[in-house]
Amino acid sequence: MKNQKIAVVLFNLGGPDKPAAVKPFLINLFSDPNIITVPGPLRWFLARIIAWRRTAKAQEIYAKIGGGSPIAAETEKQAAALQSELYREGFVNLHCYTAMRYWHPRVKEVVQEVKQLAPDHVVLLPLYPQFSTTTTRSSLQEWRSMALSAGLNTDTHEICCYPEQPDFITAHAAIIKNQAPDYFGPGTNRKARLLFSAHGLPQRIVDAGDPYPEHVRRTAMAIATKLGLAQNEWEICYQSRVGPLKWLGPSTEERLKAAGQAGMPVVLVPIAFVSEHSETLVELDMEYRHLAEAAGVPQYIRIAALGVQPDFVHGLSVLVQNALNCPKLCGSNNSKCLMDN
Repeated sequence: MKNQKIAVVLFNLGGPDKPAAVKPFLINLFSDPNIITVPGPLRWFLARIIAWRRTAKAQEIYAKIGGGSPIAAETEKQAAALQSELYREGFVNLHCYTAMRYWHPRVKEVVQEVKQLAPDHVVLLPLYPQFSTTTTRSSLQEWRSMALSAGLNTDTHEICCYPEQPDFITAHAAIIKNQAPDYFGPGTNRKARLLFSAHGLPQRIVDAGDPYPEHVRRTAMAIATKLGLAQNEWEICYQSRVGPLKWLGPSTEERLKAAGQAGMPVVLVPIAFVSEHSETLVELDMEYRHLAEAAGVPQYIRIAALGVQPDFVHGLSVLVQNALNCPKLCGSNNSKCLMDN
């Protein structure tokens, strides 16, 4: 297997790379049937209306971080780190690619690159540790469709999710200890409220059977256990709520205000994001930091996304190697992943 030609595709949502890309990015996002679950013609119309309404606000957000999202470049770094890790493991003919769901490089483009490589195996690796129909299923569905259209019928291994993958959990614990040593370092007895902040979902998607909040809970529980924390020393909350629908709760804003009222420092972990982008660099670093200060939180520490943290990259390499030994679906034994729905 190690001498065979292998393509590994890392999936992420993507983001606009310049102000002019914001509107088409939003149209792509809201045209996804996993996001707007209405019939095609109506979804086409709604996507354009929503994008028109949100473009100016979104451009203001991206202007705060240079005008565009860094997520494509961050994902490329992760792909390069993973390729180097697997090369050290003996996979000398392995090539890593990145594919974005809503902006470039798009799946259609990457399918053609992989087809030109003519690999013996393809491994699909979503950079969404916790499965959701709005992320993992959406990305893998698009790959299947584009691969079929392009005639790419190579043996393909799909990694579903990895909410409790040991190296992924170790990476989170290590970075928390490193960036908040006064609260989670060896021998400390200072107390802080550890908030695991995940991107929210409308409640109707969860009610339809999406396992995302359960996966988030499993990740948080595993990290807390690794850190030796009691149940009352950490919480899960959800960020990025938009629109009038009911969303998963409690919200990150609510829990920051509660910490302020209790006079507790906050250490906030972006538990569902493995790459820095607007939700971490603007929402967490700027908006929520300001909210925390206004709420009376005495200290606000935002833990970095995992990026190319060595334990995390090693964990990804383990997932790839395990996937190559599976017939098709790998990464979780959870029957609720809804991969084929």
